[in-house]
Amino acid sequence: MRPVAVPSPEPVPRQSGAPAVSGLNWSELKQRVRDCTACKLRAGCTQTVFGVGDEKAEWLFVGEGPGADEDAQGEPFVGQAGKLLDNMLAAIKLKRGDNVYIANIVKCRPPNNRVPEADEIATCLPYLHQQIAHIKPKLIVALGKTAATSLLMEPLAIRLGEPTTPAKSPVMGRNATLGSLRGTLHDYRGIPLLVTYHPAYLLRSPGEKAKAWQDMQAAVRGMTS
Repeated sequence: MRPVAVPSPEPVPRQSGAPAVSGLNWSELKQRVRDCTACKLRAGCTQTVFGVGDEKAEWLFVGEGPGADEDAQGEPFVGQAGKLLDNMLAAIKLKRGDNVYIANIVKCRPPNNRVPEADEIATCLPYLHQQIAHIKPKLIVALGKTAATSLLMEPLAIRLGEPTTPAKSPVMGRNATLGSLRGTLHDYRGIPLLVTYHPAYLLRSPGEKAKAWQDMQAAVRGMTS
């Protein structure tokens, strides 16, 4: 299965809200995230949540943002959704920290676990882009619509004004549904990207777990194709 790719738009000048992180090494990037106060989310959270796992992992799983448990412990996916994610990993013979890295679109918990706003995503996403550039995963699994659209949607890339913008997907758009994004091997800057349900959604809608299992099997095939 080959990634779906289309030409990226021409880069535009960086906007002032996005932190300049290009060229930072892993330790410097961690410190920059720890010290970040670039958006309003930092004032309302306990700590930033950088990510967890093998920094040279072949598998990268990206969620939306920290919840209450993650905010308290400083690690992504440690609550009930995290337990389900660990089970999903185990089903394809993976485990947290072993050739797997887990991160989120935003590093700070949004109030009341709401969906991150566009300006918050645009401010925080360069950190994730730099993490991905360092990790160089062979496959990205986007957990939920926010993660998928943040990494693939052209308008967001333009708002970020990064020197290299994310590749878009031909099925993307402002009204893209998660269902329309599943089942396709997308392209993020030359890295295959698959979309599946966020574990928190699966806890609320257990009937969709069979579809998530199909997605995880497709991810395994994507790694070996």
